[in-house]
Amino acid sequence: MFTGIIEEIGTIQRLERSANAGRLTIAAKVIFTDLKLGDSVAVNGVCLTASGITGNQFTADVMPETLNRTGLGTLGSGSQVNLERAMAANGRFGGHMVSGHIDGTGQITALHPDDNAVWVQIAAGPEILRYVIPKGSIAIDGISLTVAKLTETDFSVSIIPHTGSETTLLSKQPGDLVNLETDLIGKYVEKLLQPKESAPTSRITLDFLAKHGY
Repeated sequence: MFTGIIEEIGTIQRLERSANAGRLTIAAKVIFTDLKLGDSVAVNGVCLTASGITGNQFTADVMPETLNRTGLGTLGSGSQVNLERAMAANGRFGGHMVSGHIDGTGQITALHPDDNAVWVQIAAGPEILRYVIPKGSIAIDGISLTVAKLTETDFSVSIIPHTGSETTLLSKQPGDLVNLETDLIGKYVEKLLQPKESAPTSRITLDFLAKHGY
């Protein structure tokens, strides 16, 4: 699990592609204070496993499903990425619950300065927007943010100076893809409310209840 509070910006050194999968090598600084082989690292919000560590670089394998569902495959040598180690149990929980499992991508359609903030507008499909609510949480490239505006085709967030300087979001341009992870709670609630196909059909009906004096 992650919080969506970015620890630092790393730089991709290599993206090696096979037929369908890939392998990333990323350089950073802060996360290496306690990073170990097998640890989870959110890279632009995508939960990856550190499979190799050499100096201030780590490598991670990227399976086909991840490349297909996220924007990692569009990156290359020199691309900057948001990094966060897995959430520690002994610290403050500053963002929201982020699993690192991306729901899909969105496309930045506009960036508008607003005094000391910047509005970022992101278009997404209905399969994403169904879980987005005004004032709700969303992770954009791994960044925990609050939805400020919502329409049938897009949503907007307002970026404060600290977030802008500590993450890669404001280096994006209209047309760029971002990884999106919606709030976990909505997806769990929806799943629990769906009737199971195998569930037995109840014989208790309104007519039955009326007949027996209820």
